[in-house]
Amino acid sequence: MLGFPDFRGFTRQLVLWNLGAYFLLLILGAVSASTALVVVSYLGLIPGLVLQHGFVWELATYWVIHQGILNTALELLSLWFLGSFLEDQHGARWLGEIFFASVLGGGLAGVALAAAVHVPNFLIYGCWAGITGLMVAFGVLYADMQFMMFPLPIMIKAKHMTIVYLLIMVAMLFFPAERIFGFSQLGGALFGYLYVKFAPRRGFAFAGTESLYGVRNRYYRWKRRRAARKFEVYMRKHRDN
Repeated sequence: MLGFPDFRGFTRQLVLWNLGAYFLLLILGAVSASTALVVVSYLGLIPGLVLQHGFVWELATYWVIHQGILNTALELLSLWFLGSFLEDQHGARWLGEIFFASVLGGGLAGVALAAAVHVPNFLIYGCWAGITGLMVAFGVLYADMQFMMFPLPIMIKAKHMTIVYLLIMVAMLFFPAERIFGFSQLGGALFGYLYVKFAPRRGFAFAGTESLYGVRNRYYRWKRRRAARKFEVYMRKHRDN
């Protein structure tokens, strides 16, 4: 993993969705700052709106809201590198499931801490929770694989890189302005780890599809056996006559 991976598949869709949302919000902010703030308040994750007004969809939309060029660039590059590799190894469905599970876990963790420290209007945004879930999956499944620690020309093992990320998140807990972000990312890391440990090898969607096919096949076998029994009864009656 020394060069840029292929830009394709579901990873490309994730990156383009985030990039498109970022520039649309920039354009909207230039045209009407008040309208942009309304969009952010509806799509970004604000714990008070979730707990008091039922804006639960924000748990699934906050990852498309970004602020700052450098932060957004680091997010999308990380998503590109990690997502491309994991998608090549496990498929697009698996990648989508673990990413959105991590996003949900990060959102729940952020809302819980914001409620605990009484900061209901704190804005949680960005896809770092989903990225940390992917990083944990990468560190668990490919612990000894070495890759370049972008943007530094340093080779590092996946498990060590994961530890570095986790330590940064833990350190963020000691800074009030970053505490909720750090806890949200730890929530994403936890859900990513739980997904790797307990989800079916090829994901819930594939396992569900296989189960449906299994039920259908069992039904068809039952119908064939039933038809065979009816045919045997018919033949016995025909021989008796």
